[in-house]
Amino acid sequence: MGETDGVLTLVPFAKAYSGLTDEEMRKTTVEKFGPVRSVTPTLVFEIGFEGIQASPRHKSGIAVRFPRMLRWRTDKSIEDADTLAMLKGFLDEAVA
Repeated sequence: MGETDGVLTLVPFAKAYSGLTDEEMRKTTVEKFGPVRSVTPTLVFEIGFEGIQASPRHKSGIAVRFPRMLRWRTDKSIEDADTLAMLKGFLDEAVA
């Protein structure tokens, strides 16, 4: 999540296959763009990736290599999701 004027917003930073059933996807889908779906932010997933770098082409400013969903975090709410600032912290670690 990113923050603008104290308001948290979801910022896409990766696309990965979810493993959710069609019914689970339908429940949260608000828009479809071909095979890509925009969903209501209610589910939290743990994402793994092979590498991370800054990217001026992506809205988040970050590109990850080989993103994949590791697990559905049913123990977390959307408010518990990591922030874009935390993700950008990985960039500092990758450079160091």
